[in-house]
Amino acid sequence: MALLPILIVLLAGVGLAVQSPTNAALARAGGSVTLAALMSFLLGTGVLVVAWMAIDRTPPGALKGAPAWAWAGGLYGAGFVAAMAYATPRLGLAATLTLAVASQLAAALVLDHYGLLGLKPAPVSLARVGGVVLVLAGVLLVRRG
Repeated sequence: MALLPILIVLLAGVGLAVQSPTNAALARAGGSVTLAALMSFLLGTGVLVVAWMAIDRTPPGALKGAPAWAWAGGLYGAGFVAAMAYATPRLGLAATLTLAVASQLAAALVLDHYGLLGLKPAPVSLARVGGVVLVLAGVLLVRRG
């Protein structure tokens, strides 16, 4: 496996862990989960615009051939950010993140198995299901711990 993608994903995972309590604090301060999520996305959009202008500059017209479902990623991201800002102070960070990871893994098994959304099919195996079951058990342990 290539080291750079692994490091990038590990750093992104740390970012997700820090993002939830950060957005929850913003929601507490402003009294609105929706406003906190909006501010998070506005800042993130600004950072991405600067990065795109400085590094990439692929013309937006390059996206014209994307399938309709490919445009929904921002919807999922907005829902995730708002849900995490809402749930983190109520469930705790570890429980919230383990629930999120468990649901991501369960959905990933289905998406991989059927090769949905342009993925290469990867059949469900006993080992893969066992891994998700262990994560779900971890959710219960973290939640009860």
